[in-house]
Amino acid sequence: MVSPSSDDNAAAAVVPTPVKIIVAGGFGAGKTTMVGSVSEIPPLSTEELMTTASDGIDDITGVEQKKTTTVALDFGRITISPHTVLYLFGTPGQERFWYMWDELARGAIGTVVLVDTRRLDSSFSAIDFFERRSIPFIVAVNCFEGSDDYTEDEIRSALAISPGVPILFCDARQRESSKLALIRLVRYAMSKLPEPELMSSGA
Repeated sequence: MVSPSSDDNAAAAVVPTPVKIIVAGGFGAGKTTMVGSVSEIPPLSTEELMTTASDGIDDITGVEQKKTTTVALDFGRITISPHTVLYLFGTPGQERFWYMWDELARGAIGTVVLVDTRRLDSSFSAIDFFERRSIPFIVAVNCFEGSDDYTEDEIRSALAISPGVPILFCDARQRESSKLALIRLVRYAMSKLPEPELMSSGA
């Protein structure tokens, strides 16, 4: 019988650190799509069919073909290293569900704010929410077909994003693209932690 090596024991002893991440943004920005594209478990989604009850309440300008909407949250999980497991919480996009954001954001290390260039103005509220609460966030521009092309500087200027906040371009439908956005957020959020917290996180 072969005895387990010390390396095997060390690997077995690794317990990944759970990290809470928020995926936010305006209505129709791709939050549910991003969570679903990267989750290694079947994602929990609370999407419901849009009905006439939302007429005159939800602004669907630019996303007229959208037939469903998140009414509570999206949830998924992805392991990005032997030491780190991300738990993803997607926020509802419509203004009438924003009262849930405070609870969803509790305990999160940071946020990916998804931006749809067809509806840039729908991103202001999400950016303002996390800025006011000093929760680290990055801006991920979701590249929809037929959307206008903007440079990083144009996005930063249009949304009045601070110089230190990372901006990247992604495709929320693609797992690797979404995963890179999440990794970028984790690195940015970790850089904002005080040194003692950084050491205890195992990063």
